[in-house]
Amino acid sequence: MNEFDLIAKYFTRPNRALKNADLGVGDDAALMTVSAGHQLAVSADMLVAGRHFFADADPERLGHKCLAVNLSDLAAMGAKPTWFTLSLALPSIDEAWLAAFSRGLFALADQHEIELVGGDTTRGPLTIAIQIAGEVPTGQAMLRSHAQIDDDIWVSGPLGGAAAAVMHRTGRAQLPAEIAQQCDLRLDLPQPRLVFGQAIAPFANAALDISDGLAGDLRHICQRSQCAVQIWIASVPSAAQLLHLPHELQLEAKLAGGDDYELCFTAPQSARTNIEALAQEHGLAAQRIGVIIPHGDSQPLVQFLDTTGQSMQFGFGGFDHFKN
Repeated sequence: MNEFDLIAKYFTRPNRALKNADLGVGDDAALMTVSAGHQLAVSADMLVAGRHFFADADPERLGHKCLAVNLSDLAAMGAKPTWFTLSLALPSIDEAWLAAFSRGLFALADQHEIELVGGDTTRGPLTIAIQIAGEVPTGQAMLRSHAQIDDDIWVSGPLGGAAAAVMHRTGRAQLPAEIAQQCDLRLDLPQPRLVFGQAIAPFANAALDISDGLAGDLRHICQRSQCAVQIWIASVPSAAQLLHLPHELQLEAKLAGGDDYELCFTAPQSARTNIEALAQEHGLAAQRIGVIIPHGDSQPLVQFLDTTGQSMQFGFGGFDHFKN
């Protein structure tokens, strides 16, 4: 099997009518039209074996995850996904691996009616690169730079489950088998909050998805919006499985653990009723966890407060690809 056989067998769907593109896989470039009154939202992510996922990861789950993390970026913008490209570096052609990987990839793509329109393949260390695009009504995207002083800070669901899975797999913690399997689902099969992201966009100001941990990701909003945040530690929702970890690791998992892909967003206090109703409508346990405040010269961007209102200092931060 050569490169073109691989693409034809596993990543071409010749009998499928394109819904979101004018021309897909097979030419030198894809063609698509953006709907009137909309902007094109584009994002890209690269996943490297041993860095972003365990080298022995189940390929079907990996196919799901590599697309899910890109869909999550569009969810954070309030965008509706339309198409994506896929580039693969493979150590060798393993047909069983490719069949499972493409099965997981296309199952999620079909769920969200998104088209694979092109990409590339080559030989090399296992690396998966996806570029994704979607549409958002002009001027309505949620931006990291739009947080306002006194905004509420929300998360769309419990945090720390994926981090607990990593702690277990790397030997930092020991979880009961059933609990470890539940955490594995959070790590391997994240659920992008696309519909919820589109629903809250008219009410929210700033947003991002939690990929590198709450503590680290919140700094991006602070830096872009020139503000600081106060987070009430007791209000940050924890994955139920964290109760099986020591207290210190519970805090680290929910405040600094990555791979949750829940949305973190800010909204004016007047939007509380709307957001609570939307969360209930979408079956999400969204929680208000803090507030946007002015940034003073001597204060940290992200302040974690205990139940008495005292600031707590931690030695952990978000994930950094060149430090961690």
